[in-house]
Amino acid sequence: MTDAATRQAQEARLKRTWATPKGWAYWSDVNNTSVGVWYIVTSFAFMLFGGALALIIRAQLAVPDAGLVSADTYNQVFTLHGTVMMFLFAVPIFEAVAILILPAMLGARDLPFPRLSAFGYWCFLIGGVFVCSSIFFGIAPDGGWFMYPPLSTEQGGIGADIWLLGLSFIEVASIAAAVELIVGVLKCRAPGMHINLTPLYGWYVLVVGAMILFAFPPLIAGDLLFELERLLDWPFFDVTRGGDPLLWQHLFWIFGHPEVYIIFLPAIALLAMIIPTFSGRPIVGYSWIVLSALGTGFLSFGLWVHHMFTTGLPSISLGFFSAASEAVAIPTGIQLFAFIGTVMLGRAQRSVPMIFCLGALATFVAGGLTGVMVAVAPFDFQVHDTYFIVAHLHYTLIGGMVFPVLAGVHYYFPFFCGKLLSERLGVWSFWLMFTGFNVAFLPMHLTGLLGMPRRVFTYGADRGWSELNLVSTLGAFLFAAGFLLFAWNCLRSWWSGAESGHNPWKAGSLEWLSPGLDIGLRAIPRINHRYPLWEDPGLVERNRAGEGLLPDAEEGKRETLVTTVLDAVPLQVLRVPGPSFVPMVAAVGLGGLFILSTFHFYWSALASGLVYLAAQLWWLWHGTALIPEKPEKDAGEGVVLPLYRSGPSATGWWAMFITMTGDATAFLALVFGYFFFWTVHPDFPPPGSATPGLFWPAVAGALTLAAWGLTLAARRLNASGAIPAARWALALSLPATLAAGAAFIAGPWAGGMDPTAHSYPAITCALILWAVAHLAAGAIMQGYCLARSLAGKMDARHDANIWNVTLYWHFMLFAGLVTAAVTGLAPEAA
Repeated sequence: MTDAATRQAQEARLKRTWATPKGWAYWSDVNNTSVGVWYIVTSFAFMLFGGALALIIRAQLAVPDAGLVSADTYNQVFTLHGTVMMFLFAVPIFEAVAILILPAMLGARDLPFPRLSAFGYWCFLIGGVFVCSSIFFGIAPDGGWFMYPPLSTEQGGIGADIWLLGLSFIEVASIAAAVELIVGVLKCRAPGMHINLTPLYGWYVLVVGAMILFAFPPLIAGDLLFELERLLDWPFFDVTRGGDPLLWQHLFWIFGHPEVYIIFLPAIALLAMIIPTFSGRPIVGYSWIVLSALGTGFLSFGLWVHHMFTTGLPSISLGFFSAASEAVAIPTGIQLFAFIGTVMLGRAQRSVPMIFCLGALATFVAGGLTGVMVAVAPFDFQVHDTYFIVAHLHYTLIGGMVFPVLAGVHYYFPFFCGKLLSERLGVWSFWLMFTGFNVAFLPMHLTGLLGMPRRVFTYGADRGWSELNLVSTLGAFLFAAGFLLFAWNCLRSWWSGAESGHNPWKAGSLEWLSPGLDIGLRAIPRINHRYPLWEDPGLVERNRAGEGLLPDAEEGKRETLVTTVLDAVPLQVLRVPGPSFVPMVAAVGLGGLFILSTFHFYWSALASGLVYLAAQLWWLWHGTALIPEKPEKDAGEGVVLPLYRSGPSATGWWAMFITMTGDATAFLALVFGYFFFWTVHPDFPPPGSATPGLFWPAVAGALTLAAWGLTLAARRLNASGAIPAARWALALSLPATLAAGAAFIAGPWAGGMDPTAHSYPAITCALILWAVAHLAAGAIMQGYCLARSLAGKMDARHDANIWNVTLYWHFMLFAGLVTAAVTGLAPEAA
């Protein structure tokens, strides 16, 4: 047992090492406690902006033949409203809350890649401001938040380009956060926190992170095809040249319907943490909830045609997707019944977070009931694209996401600022929002059944919709008043709220062990229970005394633990980077690439892209896979752990694997596009079409195989200590990679393919473009490893870089061979 003076010195070093920068340097911080708060505040700012747009919509529709805004402005307003709420609030707020509370909940000092979190935040901020500001210049997107072609592909102006490129940039932030959070849950849990002791919030984060990896990439692939059609006239969606607008709908809704559950599940996760606390007992049916969350995530990917019932699909498809849409109610219902059971079996306490939880459950159940209705195809035929769907959507999203998030803010406000929100203002804001919401959206069910279509900017007085629309508008403004009261409560309490003290709710989960500390935890404890603060009341005092792992920062380095995936056995002391402006610079450079391309400033966009590349390489060179000054250290309690790991036990390897899983999903979405055209056309490619032939795709596939083999050989030679031979293998892999890219390009070039002539050469060239871009990235990675080796920063023991690059090349080999097979063999088999 250490003496008091030693403990005080240890704590002082920890606080100094993890201190938040002051002044302008504050914006260089990468700690989850800072980045999470930035994310939350920015997400709510975008929600306020989207809400203001919603009030414009409702004011315009309050009375017949209104002229508050023109039709063009209205189209921009409702498009931007949906875009902001879905892409700039609903998904980011999940990532924001998770970044803030997940490390403490898992018993970690921080997430494994804090600079990646900061990079994602700056991408989100820049992209969001770019998209939102477009409306002030009259150039906002106006084709709906779903951007259906051919309307959006053929319209003039740059509104659609702002939507496509701006949101593609924002999706970088979403995927970056998903990678960070998945690795955090899998590899950074406290010792002893077996996978079946993981807090339910961690399980939900894991499921939703995986869903993002499989849902967002198809949209990125669709965005690529969309922009290629608008920019280069490649006819993916033009029926006169073999395209099909339904391809966009498939790619969009493969993303769009899982996104509903990407929004819903993390919000429900907040209920899973709040309800046990105010019921005074552990959650009912922990294992059933975990299985149900997994089931909901899995089934959500089989529902996308739910949004396409009126597009003329075969009856057998309608029946299958209708059944799948009904089936997803089963795991969702299990989770809701578990929460109700927890309340019934416990002693429910009245509190503002609990009121919001109950309001969320009631509202979401109502939205779920109408969801079951629209899952029945004949009923959907009647209400499709009417205000009945608007009502259903908002009951689901506000009940399933907004109310739970507001419950979470009330619950976790003391966690990150040590203050309590006003209970009186909280109750008032809830009832204003709950009443206003139902007054606004309940009548819309009737408005829709009476035939009012979505997205109309006005209507005649003879339609019989006037009174219902006026009531909906009044309800919307009442809801807005409640939300503004909530915002005032937060601002007021932040500056002058009552001090909360330690664990004001008497919760049992680990995040309340030491809330509000930049160091996360005084020491990392060993965990044997799902609710450690309830099961082990002495844990708080022992942790304050520094009992646990990593109670000190004697080298002045920020450190957290890496543990095994299943049993949470300590594997490594992971040193995480500290404050830096590099993530911000990288985000600005990448943002400039997207934004300047939108306005066709291509040379400036190229320069901005080079800034991003330089910042990224500097970031990697100086901040990752650094060789420590000693091989291992005493983590406390006699536990000695290595400071460096590579391969499957390292967090970087897991991050690369997860990233490439998402990348492979986007690639397969492009392959899906190729075979979609193959199935809808009787002859694909059309008779007489130019093709890449067999020779060049075969050469490209063989060279890709050679580049992969040389990269793999370099890793193995490096591990065996044959450093010069490994360098030669890397040096030879570079020309093989570049030659593979040239061979892919040579196929359509030699065949005289014109991608503007028909969807066949267009989708073929899109696949080749994807492969060539990834080969270029692979060449940069090979050159980076060679440079690290020559600089003495990579050797037989410290080889994380080459492990990660080889893993990239496993995926690159798959993509290269599939591209060669599809472009070379598929036309011959047609």
